[in-house]
Amino acid sequence: MGVDEAPHPEDGESPARSVELSEFHIAPTPVSNAEFSAFVEATGYRTIAEVEGISQVFQAQLESPERHELTNPEVPWWRTVRGASWRAPLGANSLAIPDLPVVHVSWFDALEFCKWAACRLPSEAEWEKAARGGLEGQSLPLAENEIYNEDLNIWQGKFPNEPQATVGPKSPSDGKPNGYGLVHTSGNVWEWTADGFSKLQSPRPQKNPSGALNARRKVVKGGSFLCHDSYCGRYRNFSRRGEIPEMAASNLGFRVVRIEN
Repeated sequence: MGVDEAPHPEDGESPARSVELSEFHIAPTPVSNAEFSAFVEATGYRTIAEVEGISQVFQAQLESPERHELTNPEVPWWRTVRGASWRAPLGANSLAIPDLPVVHVSWFDALEFCKWAACRLPSEAEWEKAARGGLEGQSLPLAENEIYNEDLNIWQGKFPNEPQATVGPKSPSDGKPNGYGLVHTSGNVWEWTADGFSKLQSPRPQKNPSGALNARRKVVKGGSFLCHDSYCGRYRNFSRRGEIPEMAASNLGFRVVRIEN
């Protein structure tokens, strides 16, 4: 996993390293709104975004972004939207489309879903292995690394104010499965993993690595519909980022691994 010539070395994408994994069964798609709705209906669970009454939405997804407060002036394309949650991804009066990936879910929300559904979040190594789709080689040049990522849902146009395509998550039916049958492992929505985040990587071979112990941030993988080489090239399968576990946004979801009996 990883890569030697990392476009974002500050995220700990390098070096390329050998990892051995036990067998696991990962979902071909991210958890959908329909699946998350079944969990909520069965348990009455409320996500962090619902409890707090706000979440982050990318401005180009909103009809009138100027009506909403800037989340951070240093990244003025994110807006804090009251009422935004997995139920209402764009705020009040919006509705979650059943087959789209659930978003506005924190790491803690994802763990609660997993408890109910008898599954777990993948480790970063499991996620990356599955996302590669069986492609061999740990240190591929970037051009080759994109051959098996033909289902990209990433930013098209000039970022951040001139999109040339619809901005937002897509249905799995719009993606092309990789060699292991997974859809949308590059772009679409960032996906939580179980692992704690660290920028430092051991070059030595490992078996079933589990990430940094006691790390505050958690590893997210895959990039999102906002990734673009002019802004964020983190849509490649070795890409990674650290997020605080309470984070919720309109481009952040998860997929799961089945727990074997």
